[in-house]
Amino acid sequence: MAYKVFIDGQEGTTGLKIFERFQHRDDIDVITIESEKRKDLKRRLEMMKKADITFLCLPDTASKEIIAEAPISARVLDTSTAHRTNKDWVYGFPELNKEQRKLIKESNRVAVPGCHATGFISLVNPLIKLGIANKDYPFTCHSITGYSGGGKKMIAEYESSDRDNELNSPREYGLSLKHKHLKEMKAITGIDYAPVFSPIVADYYSGMLASVPIHTRMLNKKITPKELHELLSEYYSNQNFVKVKAYGKEPESGLLGSNNLSGKNTLEIFVFGNEEQILLAARYDNLGKGASGAAMQCMNIMLELPEQTGLI
Repeated sequence: MAYKVFIDGQEGTTGLKIFERFQHRDDIDVITIESEKRKDLKRRLEMMKKADITFLCLPDTASKEIIAEAPISARVLDTSTAHRTNKDWVYGFPELNKEQRKLIKESNRVAVPGCHATGFISLVNPLIKLGIANKDYPFTCHSITGYSGGGKKMIAEYESSDRDNELNSPREYGLSLKHKHLKEMKAITGIDYAPVFSPIVADYYSGMLASVPIHTRMLNKKITPKELHELLSEYYSNQNFVKVKAYGKEPESGLLGSNNLSGKNTLEIFVFGNEEQILLAARYDNLGKGASGAAMQCMNIMLELPEQTGLI
């Protein structure tokens, strides 16, 4: 039996990537809307009712508009920021805790995490849940991403033959410290204050590296990088897509790349540092575990399919 899937917003970067991922699956039938009806709310709702799962790959306003009219029985995965902190929705990060997969499986409303937020939450959530750091710890996060995260306009700018010379260098953004992912970074981890968040876009297509520096003197107990590595390894044990990498093995070059997992759904966690300072890093694909791959993983769980189906 093939499940019917409707992608509302198939023309965007995330929608196209989700559609592409379904091309080699015989258990999924993507039902498509007539091109002239793409913005017709009534027709989109009809498609949603026909589908076993609907992916919303839309701007926040459009996502809220269709959800306001959608039947509660419709099973929806929203990739926008519109519902990630809505208590009526389940946050689509299966590795968040022991109960999250069950919540995703049983829900009709699942919000797919933001790309930068995925890395931060994967590193900080265990610190809070295990009582290693207090909720008022002043977290900082640096996150570098490939330009595909900026959508079609940014992709066109970077891939233009006469592009601005500035695009040859990494560029920091979110300069007002009000990035749209901050709300979920704070809410999902349960911390008291949003982190100081410094996102950077660089001249490569996809891949992401989020890092969180830690001052050990500000933690609840004295802990070494090796001890923290052991706790994170236990926290994420037996996960399909979140892997804590071996401790004490820095890259031979001494440099940690950010595009190594492009095209994959794996998220790798690294622990570096010394007794005074620890560096936590999460490496993954902003289009994979940071977007379409995460959405497909949640869909598999909702349909009670093997979680890894169609993913690498």
